[in-house]
Amino acid sequence: MTSRIGVITFPGTLDDRDTLRAVRIAGAEPIPLWHHDKGLKQVDAVVLPGGFSYGDYLRAGAISRFSPVMESVIEQAKAGMPVLGICNGFQVLTETHLLPGAMLRNNHLHFICRDQKLRVENADTAWTTDYEPGQEISVPLKSIDGRYVANERVLDELEAEGRIAFRYLDGNPNGSLRDIAGITNTAGNVVGLMPHPEHAVEPLIGTGRTDGLAFFTSILKKLANA
Repeated sequence: MTSRIGVITFPGTLDDRDTLRAVRIAGAEPIPLWHHDKGLKQVDAVVLPGGFSYGDYLRAGAISRFSPVMESVIEQAKAGMPVLGICNGFQVLTETHLLPGAMLRNNHLHFICRDQKLRVENADTAWTTDYEPGQEISVPLKSIDGRYVANERVLDELEAEGRIAFRYLDGNPNGSLRDIAGITNTAGNVVGLMPHPEHAVEPLIGTGRTDGLAFFTSILKKLANA
């Protein structure tokens, strides 16, 4: 049976169609979800894609956190459903406290858009098993509120528990503490990252590489073995 991966659209979401396409390319069935949906249409996993939900007028991800669909996402994530948050989706996950910390304005106060090198720090999450620990990949980064922050206790816990999923290489693009580009929860089913793997799944787009495709093939293998 083909796995069903839901992709949520909020008002202001920009990358939902790119993410649906990435899911399809990986071999899963992409299921569009709307922010007012009260259920998840029996999907096996959920992606919160990038963009500027509600224009980020209050705080990035803060309004989306209260969308009706997020009640189901929070409940199912706590029960073990795999959830991936990309860029604005990462911000939403911190607002729901499914992931710790917060996202602030880039330290240089400018929007950044470029190919970004990352190092895979944790290849044991539901979304990263097709990578190797220490592997270096390149995926597009485009954000203005991309600076990950947390207090020292949380940062030390993330380090000690191996919950830093990705770090920036070749220069920190936004001032994220400890060069953090992505993190995971304790169970490994919830992952958030600022760069955009959905833009690096075909050789003709994004970086010209397919370094982001492993996010979506990883979750298929996880679901197949569940």
